[in-house]
Amino acid sequence: MQDIVIEVAGPVGDCAVLKISGEVDVFTAPKLREQVVDLAAKGVVHIVADLSAVEFLDSTGLGVLVGGLKRLRTQDGSLALVMTTDRIARIFRITGLTAVFASHESVHDAIAADPHWTQAVEAEAGGVADWCRRHDFPA
Repeated sequence: MQDIVIEVAGPVGDCAVLKISGEVDVFTAPKLREQVVDLAAKGVVHIVADLSAVEFLDSTGLGVLVGGLKRLRTQDGSLALVMTTDRIARIFRITGLTAVFASHESVHDAIAADPHWTQAVEAEAGGVADWCRRHDFPA
């Protein structure tokens, strides 16, 4: 069993990136749920979850992501995913969740695809590429 590590980039306005690494399973998923709930309680309701360093994701982890999306949508928010490995993307394809989540190949792409995010980072950092560079996300 490997633990989960969650780093928060931002927030910028009501937007933040969660960089998640390790395993998201029955033991570690509550940490992810807690992080999303905490951010939403602070008004951060547009979240990009970077799953590129996630090595394992079980049904509990999927449930936390679906629950997080529902919670954020009740506050007019969003939850976009970054998936770079086929083993994680396959889980979303098999479960049909690719129709539910916006999925991207990089944090830069996820932010650039969302006008709300783009406006927030342009106001703070001058643009998506600059913001991503400042937070060590490749363009």
